[in-house]
Amino acid sequence: MNAQRLGTIVRLELTQRTRSVAWYILLGVFALLLVIVTALSFMAFSWSDREQGSAIYSTIVYITLLLVVLVSPTLSGNSINGDRDAATLAPVQVTLATTADIIVGKFLAAWITGLAFVAVSIPFLVIATLSGGADAATITVSLLVLIVEVGIIAAIGVALSGVIARPLFSVATTYLVVAALVIGTPIAFALVGATMRTEQTYNNRSIDWESYEEDGEFPCMPGESPSDDYPCVQDPSPECGEWSTYTNEVPRFDRVWWILAANPFVILADATPTTFDANGYPVDLFGQIKLGIRAAQEPPADEVTWDECSPQSMEDQQPTPEEIIAQSTPSWFVGLGLQILLAAGLLWWAWSRTSTPARRLPPGTRIA
Repeated sequence: MNAQRLGTIVRLELTQRTRSVAWYILLGVFALLLVIVTALSFMAFSWSDREQGSAIYSTIVYITLLLVVLVSPTLSGNSINGDRDAATLAPVQVTLATTADIIVGKFLAAWITGLAFVAVSIPFLVIATLSGGADAATITVSLLVLIVEVGIIAAIGVALSGVIARPLFSVATTYLVVAALVIGTPIAFALVGATMRTEQTYNNRSIDWESYEEDGEFPCMPGESPSDDYPCVQDPSPECGEWSTYTNEVPRFDRVWWILAANPFVILADATPTTFDANGYPVDLFGQIKLGIRAAQEPPADEVTWDECSPQSMEDQQPTPEEIIAQSTPSWFVGLGLQILLAAGLLWWAWSRTSTPARRLPPGTRIA
């Protein structure tokens, strides 16, 4: 590959894309959606003063990734076969530009095009950051992962446009591959996890409320105190009923949590450092999604006990979200590696299908 030839191809691709008025309309619609999302986020998280910026920032980053996922396949899914149909690919192939120059150049152009949407979101991210609460490490890592994910989606689209002869089919296939990563992984996680079940024993004991009906008094629960509106009795040893035991089946999501590793939204959440509040709970969407993924790694207990006579002792046994995340295994680098392998494999396939001289071409393929 040659840097000068790559620069020429990238410049031609970007010129072709930015020449259309529809491109600027699309960016304007994207900015309008971010304005609406930012305004709604400020209203939704107005109850939190200290962590408001973190919650709004993570929301805008996720909306940006979502919109890029929806738009990028259309912009990159016909890069190669679209030029072939327009009879503009063959004149480039007879120049000094190699097949690798053409594919990599189109990939870089598609990546830059996707980053234009990230650039539109920067003012809104700055507003969220200035509102307070956003951590510097969270901002840096989340933006880096967002940029890489935009490049991977662009690479998949460009590669499939070189593998599939028809632009319509390549765009549709790109959407299917992206949908499999974004939507297919949680569906497979839920369905496969629900098929793997194990028995769990549940022991339960409740307060004998009937013993308090005669005098009309009832015991105060832990943390409660009697008052005129709430006339409970501080009984250190309330009357308890009999223990009841039953068994039921619970799904084993701990065996299939790895399916979610290749999801772009999961990778973004799992790779971003988590900020916790004073009670150990995540303050943004990154941490909340990470908590759900990490909690899925925990196998269900063989036996669960709940004693209403001393609920405080049972609550103390539950780990905090911060402890769950600290004790679990990150998976973002595995998922990101799988995505990079997928994109690289498809780009190699596109190179083998686009290289000249071609031995065989699909029926109806236009050459010049």
